[in-house]
Amino acid sequence: MTERTLDARWLEPPEPMELTLAAIDSLEPGEHLRLLIHRTPHMLFPILKEWGFNYRTHANDDGTHEILIWHKGQAAPGGDPGPS
Repeated sequence: MTERTLDARWLEPPEPMELTLAAIDSLEPGEHLRLLIHRTPHMLFPILKEWGFNYRTHANDDGTHEILIWHKGQAAPGGDPGPS
């Protein structure tokens, strides 16, 4: 599985959401996205479900978050934090 990383830490709204939506819209089968962000993107989660994506979240010790996003129906990327 190929991983893309989007570092949206410290970007001002709405840029993190816009970049994330563009990135997931272009994900190919077998790819997943690792979103790095400085807060929990609560508004993103319903969109991911509506658009047919699964995700896992992980809070880092420094207060940032990692959101792993992949197409529903694909195996979850291995070795990552538990389900959201």
